[in-house]
Amino acid sequence: MFPDLSAARRRRLTIAARAVIGTLMVALVAAAAVLLVPTTGGPRADDIRFFRIGTGTTGGTYFPVGGMLANAISNPPGSRPCDRGGSCGVPGVIAVAQATQGSVENLKEMRTGTLESALSQADIAFWAREGTGPYKGQQPFEQLTTIASLYVETVHIVVRAESDIRSIADLKGKVVSIGEEGSGTLVEARVILEAYGIAEKDIEPRYLKPGPAGDRLVEGGIDAFFIVGGHPVAAVAEAAARTPIRLLSFDDEQGRNLKERLPFFTESVIGEGVYEGVSETRTLGVGAQWLVRGDVPEDLVYGITRALWHPSTRRLLDNGHPKGPSIQLATATKGLAAPLHPGAARYYREAGVLEEDGAEPKVEPRREPERPEDDPMPALPVPVPPAPAR
Repeated sequence: MFPDLSAARRRRLTIAARAVIGTLMVALVAAAAVLLVPTTGGPRADDIRFFRIGTGTTGGTYFPVGGMLANAISNPPGSRPCDRGGSCGVPGVIAVAQATQGSVENLKEMRTGTLESALSQADIAFWAREGTGPYKGQQPFEQLTTIASLYVETVHIVVRAESDIRSIADLKGKVVSIGEEGSGTLVEARVILEAYGIAEKDIEPRYLKPGPAGDRLVEGGIDAFFIVGGHPVAAVAEAAARTPIRLLSFDDEQGRNLKERLPFFTESVIGEGVYEGVSETRTLGVGAQWLVRGDVPEDLVYGITRALWHPSTRRLLDNGHPKGPSIQLATATKGLAAPLHPGAARYYREAGVLEEDGAEPKVEPRREPERPEDDPMPALPVPVPPAPAR
């Protein structure tokens, strides 16, 4: 299917292609259904509801996972019934996984109403909702709510195996890709570098997407790159298949302190063999969460949440991406960055995940990072004021 490409690159392209093809198939079925409405007496065009999911770059994890979610919750008019082997999504809903730069862009687009929902790192979502951290001085995003906590993302700092970079402190003076503007990776990279006493001016920064960053590392154009994503990350796997690489560890005093300074961050381990030739690496993890605007109708979010945990979706998640099996109902309400949407909370009560008395899990990070007053966390661009609710 992909001649002359490495096995890792073929895997990466296959995952991305499946996500795109799945979304396109849903859209084509929907378009056909709309065209047939006047002659078949089927569902009216105004019964169709489009639902956008902001994801990330095609070289990361959000994009293929978002494609699986979009397929799971879609149920275009004219689809075969669920009990006859057809779609078990929300009737009339056509969900689209939209490629973006990542968490920061996703939250910006959600705030303005361009996206109904998106995937995001938990800490960045928390800061956006509260108006703290890199969002200090900006209006809190009070409309931000949660559908589910999905899986743990891990911080990857990738170098070539023969590199003299043995620790994060050794990045000083090196050419390092710290993530694309609008990505959660860029926010985390800046905070991590600061924790190790490295200012952005102390490196030669590059602001690359994961795929191009991996290519540049292999070609010798950069010395290291950051990516925050659920392992295995396609761009890292592809780089490992093309040249020997290592991952830098956080198993030191600064790394341990980071768990206290960064809300929602925990210890995480990337096991030996996850990437070709790479030994077990201790790193940091943060939750990947599916967020939704609070003004999306309760019944719609209830249906989306129910479709997410339908048995047919379980099969899709388990077989669609290596991170899919980690998406579990038992952990869906753990470590939330924002309150559950009322529609999601209703489903979780019915499923026995939440108490019937209405109690919901608390949004309670350890604490906001402590930084000197004259060294504020890098601010993010102020978004355009929210658009009127649709």
